[in-house]
Amino acid sequence: MASTSELDQEKRGDNVEYSSKEANGEHNTLDAIDSPTAYEKALIRKVDWRLLPILGALYAIALIDRVNISNARVAGMNAELELHIGSRYTIALVVFFIPYFLFELPSNIVLRKVGSANWLAFVAFGWGSFMLGQGFVNSFEALTVMRFLLGFFEAGFFPGCVYLISCWYVRYEVQTRLAAFYLFSVLVGGFSSILAFGLMQMEGLRGYLGWRWIFIIEGILTQVVGIISWFLIIDFPDKAQKKGFLTEQEAAYIKNRIEIDRSDAVNDPLTWAKCGHHLMDLKLWAFALMFMSTTMPAYAFAYFSPTIILGMGYDGGIANLLSAPPVVFAVICAYIIAIVADKYRVRSPVIVLQCVVGIIGLMITAYHPKDGVRYFGIFLGTAGCQGNVPAILAYQSNNIRMQSKRSVGSALQIGFGAIGGMIASTVFREQDAPKYVPGLWVTTGLQFLILGLLACTTLHFWRRNKQVDNGTATKPIEGLEGFKYTL
Repeated sequence: MASTSELDQEKRGDNVEYSSKEANGEHNTLDAIDSPTAYEKALIRKVDWRLLPILGALYAIALIDRVNISNARVAGMNAELELHIGSRYTIALVVFFIPYFLFELPSNIVLRKVGSANWLAFVAFGWGSFMLGQGFVNSFEALTVMRFLLGFFEAGFFPGCVYLISCWYVRYEVQTRLAAFYLFSVLVGGFSSILAFGLMQMEGLRGYLGWRWIFIIEGILTQVVGIISWFLIIDFPDKAQKKGFLTEQEAAYIKNRIEIDRSDAVNDPLTWAKCGHHLMDLKLWAFALMFMSTTMPAYAFAYFSPTIILGMGYDGGIANLLSAPPVVFAVICAYIIAIVADKYRVRSPVIVLQCVVGIIGLMITAYHPKDGVRYFGIFLGTAGCQGNVPAILAYQSNNIRMQSKRSVGSALQIGFGAIGGMIASTVFREQDAPKYVPGLWVTTGLQFLILGLLACTTLHFWRRNKQVDNGTATKPIEGLEGFKYTL
């Protein structure tokens, strides 16, 4: 990555861009700041505060809307809709992920064409509407239809956010930003159990049971925030100047630092031919399988933690409340690790660390005889899997180039995350409650899959970097001379 001093030199050397502004008598922001370094930090903070909070808020709501079925289940929905019959609850979970997987890549293509604000606000309002609809269903079949449509509209949001964020920052800033965006969402989502507990107290209002109010109120909240987001979400760096978010000078600076870092500030339109070419890169499939393997336990803990805790002897309300502290612990650990990873420019070591922590937590939850210790295992398991979500997203983002490839890669990676959700929904079977030992073993096996894939990619990346260093590379990495993989 280019150093700050290199960026400063490039900035001072861009005579055409900045001299023209001075000739016109316009104020040069650089001259008003003590140093270009201070200018750069202030500009990135400006982007941070405009880009991350609104995306984080919307994704927090998306996570709540996706997993609050587990809260509604213990709040009376299980009995009223007879979800205990056969595999009804599992079907209601799985059906969400079918459209979620299928429509992510088409959504990223539309995102670039219609603009980030237009598309992300639209899909948010759409899933909020079907979230609201779940509060009025009277049968398992109707619930299943609502879950399918919820997945259809949510499909475009997370990959779109990852694609957008990765285009704004240089490689060794991106894990911290992805962590801030994702972990804020997880933190707010972790309190969904407490929110659900409060909404359960509306039991009987207008003749509705408490579980219905969970869906109704949270659906309305999603619609409201979706409308607000249209005014706040910024577009890609090459379009942000058009809406007045950045000045001409600021937009040039952002694009300039990305060009120095990896030469893909300019959009290369995604075509189906390019899509097919990018999908032939085995790296993308390895990153996708890793992401699947870490989202699976993330979904499992979100969907089944209240039920596991319920099996420890607590009632439904307390089980929902006790689901929140492990998430808070996970967010704190994961953000600290993200800061360290960006500071020291490493990816693989932190993924390994969090996999090991996750495995330890899963085994404790599965086998320790004391409920208090098993509850502590949920802390470790949640920390390991949630921390690896931004880590693995950053691992891919650092090791690919071109915006079209980022679009395909983010859609594929997060699409495989949906497969992780399907696995979590099916291996945690009703007959294995409340400990779910088989499901915890499948989850553990997937952590070992991450370690195996990571060993393969790390070895390949190390060899290719050595070839670049030795001048023996037959072709440049990712088509860019001097580009090296992040290990």
